[in-house]
Amino acid sequence: MTTGTGTLVSLADITEIELIILRRMREVTLGDHRSHSHGAGFDYVGTREWQPGDGFSGIDWAQSSLTNFSPLILREFAQPSTATVIAVADRSLSTRCGLDGVAIAANSARAIATIGLSAVFFQDLFGLMTFDAGMRDVSVVRPRIGKGQVMHCLDAYEHQRGLQEVKYVGSLSTTIASFVRRTALIPFISDFLFDDARSVLHELALLSSSHDAFVVLLDAGFAFELPRLSAGWIEIYDVETGRARVVSRTEAGRMSDRIRRWQDEVAGMAREFDLDVIRLGTDSTKSDLALAEFVSERRLRKVA
Repeated sequence: MTTGTGTLVSLADITEIELIILRRMREVTLGDHRSHSHGAGFDYVGTREWQPGDGFSGIDWAQSSLTNFSPLILREFAQPSTATVIAVADRSLSTRCGLDGVAIAANSARAIATIGLSAVFFQDLFGLMTFDAGMRDVSVVRPRIGKGQVMHCLDAYEHQRGLQEVKYVGSLSTTIASFVRRTALIPFISDFLFDDARSVLHELALLSSSHDAFVVLLDAGFAFELPRLSAGWIEIYDVETGRARVVSRTEAGRMSDRIRRWQDEVAGMAREFDLDVIRLGTDSTKSDLALAEFVSERRLRKVA
């Protein structure tokens, strides 16, 4: 098992996801619907540094000249929208592991892209919150509108830059609620390879009393599908805790099945808490389409 080292989501992947979103959203929004956005137009909210993925039309060239165009300064405008979407994504070390150069985090990044580009279609605010295995190191990208914001969130998730730290205030639900001031769609994206899954799901259930929270469960079994080994005993290492143990070849060969059984248990626990679950596998196109349909159905429910 190796850690992924390349770009989690390429520009080609983004284009593919965007085409899926546009095709699917146009199918489900054909006919007479209420407008997805309300208000008189766009309001100026300030400036920030230009990020990859931002358009050039919004660059404030006068302000950029004051910094010698390094960095470029972008004018930001906000349009009143009918919803806010905050993707809460697992960035613990387990997600950076995988097989044949494909990390679990790649599926997480694709989920962020799919949900974010769906928000772009509806002209909704989109933001990102990330957490580590201990649920203590929490960072955010504040919600804004536009494809450039989605690209910024993807870069922040992969490279851990452009994020703002958020104080952990007692529990996961109160920490998320302290950041999300208005009712929001909150997908919780994780492989759930941690010990306190039930307590995390309980916190998400509490959050659902005031927000629309659901679970995006990432398949992690593929990362443990090890080739047949000749050694009788193998030392395995837990990247989260730093602990190591020696297991038999037979036990190592069963790890993938054990992971999938655990994730089945997680899905069952989530349903006990009345949380909807969408499971994403290794077929990227199939997962993108399923997630786009799931998000669009929940989003359109809000404007019906």
